Amino acid sequence: MMNAPVSSISRHTQWDRDAALTTARILLEIRAINFRPQDPYTLTSGWKSPVYIDCRKIIFFPRARTKLMELAVEKIGRHVGYESIDAVVGGETAGIPFAAWMADRMMAPMAYVRKKPKGFGRNAQIEGDVPEGMRTLLVEDLTTDGASKIRFARALREAGAIVDHTFVVFFYGVFPGAQKSLADMGITLHALCTWWDVLDACANGEYFSNEDSAEVRRFLEDPCAWSKAHGGVGSLEEALAYKKN
Repeated sequence: MMNAPVSSISRHTQWDRDAALTTARILLEIRAINFRPQDPYTLTSGWKSPVYIDCRKIIFFPRARTKLMELAVEKIGRHVGYESIDAVVGGETAGIPFAAWMADRMMAPMAYVRKKPKGFGRNAQIEGDVPEGMRTLLVEDLTTDGASKIRFARALREAGAIVDHTFVVFFYGVFPGAQKSLADMGITLHALCTWWDVLDACANGEYFSNEDSAEVRRFLEDPCAWSKAHGGVGSLEEALAYKKN
């Protein structure tokens, strides 16, 4: 199998750009995207953010989820290969439905990995069956700093799976360390769209005011400073310490 680049996010062909814009428009249409600069969200890692996305809403909309899963499988085919994935594993819990839909389209076995072990042995975190020795795609709904992907990938590797690729519908694409942490583990991140794509989709002012969009752009240009100024963590080190508390 050919080695993929450090991050497929940087491999934006015209198809990738079109897929990203389509994804952003779908997420806006089903109201999975929220802008709230005046009352920022606190993410699980301690970052303050004027934007929030709820990818779980996708499961309620059959036409939207069908299109997104078509794009997801096509992206993996283009950047990983059409016969280069042996199994698909979803991360508990949000990644499970997306992994199931993708596995069905890829005609691949599917399992899921728990956040914490249940029982004993190498497969204590994995339900379905252990993809031992299989080239495994780890699937979740989104990622901010990549921490959960790292935990899931370690559990899968300890059980004998080969994990070189992870897929998410949405990647925040702004907080420091996410892609580097995954790359240091030899894992390539593949995502359909980022906040920058959402801003492009909002350019006509149909979904959010120009003022809110401008404030979101300021956040994206310097998320650490924006978060710190609004009472959140201001660095990757602070985010890691926040998670431990």
